Amino acid sequence: MVSAYARWMDRWETRLANRDFNRVERPFEWGLDWMDLPEGEGKDVRDAVRARTAGWLAGSEAFYSYKRPTDYRMVDGHLTFTSPLETPYPENNRVHADLYPADQDLGRAVVVLPQWNADQQGHANLCRLLNRFGITALRMSMAYHDRRRPPETARADYHVSSNIGRTIHAARQSVIDTRACLDFLEMHGYDRLGLLGTSLGSCIAFMAAAHDPRVKAAALNHVSMYFGDVVWTGLSTRHVQRGLSQEVSQDELRDYWAVISPASYLDRLVGRDLPVLLVWTSCDTTFLPVYSRQVVEAFHQLGLKHEERKLPCGHYTLGQFPFNIVDGLTLCYFLARKL
Repeated sequence: MVSAYARWMDRWETRLANRDFNRVERPFEWGLDWMDLPEGEGKDVRDAVRARTAGWLAGSEAFYSYKRPTDYRMVDGHLTFTSPLETPYPENNRVHADLYPADQDLGRAVVVLPQWNADQQGHANLCRLLNRFGITALRMSMAYHDRRRPPETARADYHVSSNIGRTIHAARQSVIDTRACLDFLEMHGYDRLGLLGTSLGSCIAFMAAAHDPRVKAAALNHVSMYFGDVVWTGLSTRHVQRGLSQEVSQDELRDYWAVISPASYLDRLVGRDLPVLLVWTSCDTTFLPVYSRQVVEAFHQLGLKHEERKLPCGHYTLGQFPFNIVDGLTLCYFLARKL
C-alpha cells in the first residue's frame, strides 16, 4: 500500500515536473550519420546499430579517448576551450566552465556536472558550498546546455532525445569534455581531483571516472544502471519516450545505449581505490528507485568502495528545501573527506 507521504511526494514531484511547457516531442530517428553508418531500413539497421554500439562498448577506452585541447582560455573565472569531439553545431563545439576557487588552495578540485537542462547558474551555490569545505569547483556546461545550446532549441534536447545516434554522441562528448576539464585542473597544479554529477551529470561523471584514473573520488547524485531505462520510464522524459516507442522497445534501447550506461563500466572500478558516494531518493519519479537499488546492489556484489545515502524525497524535490541542504552537505562532506 502506498503511504500518504509517498502520495504527497508524488503530487509535489508532478507539480514541479509540469512547470516546463517547452518540451518538444520529436519523431524517432536512428541517427545513423552520428554513428558513421550508411542509410538503411528494417532489420539491417537494427543489426548495424547493435554491432556498432557493441564494438564501441568492447573498445570503450578508445571510444572515450581524445586529444587534449590546446586553446584553454580563462577570463574572469570563465574557462572556454574547443571540444575535442566536433559536432555540426558551432555553439556546442565551444566548452564553457566556471571556476570557483577555494580561498585556501589545498590541491583539491572537483568538476561539477549539473542535471539535464540546468541553466547557466545551475549548481553555482553548490560550487560555493564546496569552497567552504576547501575544495575548488569547476562547473562545466555539458553538451548542448545553456551557452552551448544551438539557437533552434529551447532546451538541451539534443543531449537526450529520440535520436539514437545523436544521444550517444552527446554523452560521449560530455564525458570527453569532462576529462578535458580534468586536464586543465591538473595543468594548474591540482593533484587531488574529483567529480560531482547530478542526474544526467551523474551518468556522465560515472563514465568519466571509470575511464580516467586521475579521479580520486566521485559523488553521484541520482544513480541508475542503464541510460535507456531512465529515459523510458522517467517522468521528465515522457516526451522522449513517446518518440522512441515509435520504433524500439525498452529492451532494445537498453542494448543500443549500453555504451553510455554506467552498468557497462562497473567492472572498470574493480581493484581501484575510488571511493564513490551513491545518493538516491525513495520517491524518485525519474530515476526510479528500482534502478537505483540495482546500482547499490552491484556495488555491494563487486565489493566496490562506496557510501550510500537514501533521502526521503524525489528527483525534483531533492532540489527543494530542506532536502537540498541535506544533499549539498552530504556531497561536500564526502568529497572533503575523500580528496
